[in-house]
Amino acid sequence: MLTPVLAPETVERFRAGLAAVWPEIESDARLAVAVSGGPDSTALLLLAHAAVPGRVEAATVDHGLRPESAEEAAAVAALCAELGVPHETLTVEVAPGNVQAEARAARYAAMAAWIERRGLAALATAHHADDQAETLLMRLNRASGVAGLAGARGRGKVPGTPIPLLRPVLDWRRAELGAVVEQAGVDTVQDPSNANDRFDRVRIRKALASAEWLDVAAVARCAEHLAEADAALDWMAALEWRSCVSKEPMGLRYRPQAPRAVVLRVLARCVTELGGEEPRGGAVARLLESLGEGRPASIGELVVRPNAGGWSFARAPVRAARRKT
Repeated sequence: MLTPVLAPETVERFRAGLAAVWPEIESDARLAVAVSGGPDSTALLLLAHAAVPGRVEAATVDHGLRPESAEEAAAVAALCAELGVPHETLTVEVAPGNVQAEARAARYAAMAAWIERRGLAALATAHHADDQAETLLMRLNRASGVAGLAGARGRGKVPGTPIPLLRPVLDWRRAELGAVVEQAGVDTVQDPSNANDRFDRVRIRKALASAEWLDVAAVARCAEHLAEADAALDWMAALEWRSCVSKEPMGLRYRPQAPRAVVLRVLARCVTELGGEEPRGGAVARLLESLGEGRPASIGELVVRPNAGGWSFARAPVRAARRKT
């Protein structure tokens, strides 16, 4: 059985980070680790195995998007066998459209099903400081608002489930995780898409690598601060909802009192509460602009009308189909 040699201070640093997002670390709960076979996730596997031995299981998702993916998953399975860590390869089909977004959705759905079947307590991923910085700069380049700029939190939930999603290496740099793998003497794979300039993240990553004056760790901390601001805005939006939104026979009435950033969130919630899909930020901003000018507007299947110091939300009337003559 393989016993990687990791510096005690490195393992202790990881264990402290894991404990900060996973109080169950002191229990008998078992941790699920997502491992693609790349350096970041392989380092996460090695660190988790060292920090909570005997309580880690791993899974590799094979999206079937590259010929090498099955071989890479097999390599992770072989490493886990050497470590004595239970491992499964989860094969998924990626729906057409935005490949990265669809692959992410398929990946999380497959891992959630695996976690429930295995009775695991939480899922850990290898999201790190460089990822935070890249995401922030990428979204700044798209003029995103606070919600878009907010960095990943150390603890969240696997999308669409109550399963805790842990990111215990958010304050680690990519190079530090690479050093863990190198120290352990473990081979990893490199996804060729990580060098493909067709993707925004790759271009941002290369730009960061050449900008020695930029403090990536500080940028990542900014993303954390924005996440805190995003949570505060959510709290204020919930308060605004309770105080200023009421039901009407045909829908909802909203009498706004809060600043614009909060009003935008309440408007979006009004749309979803009436059965619509979560609207894009640009559509909500245009809606607010129309209402601020005293003009009615539509969003999705709803019509919103300003009246008596507030705005009324109702479903648009269904137009009768014209009879053929």
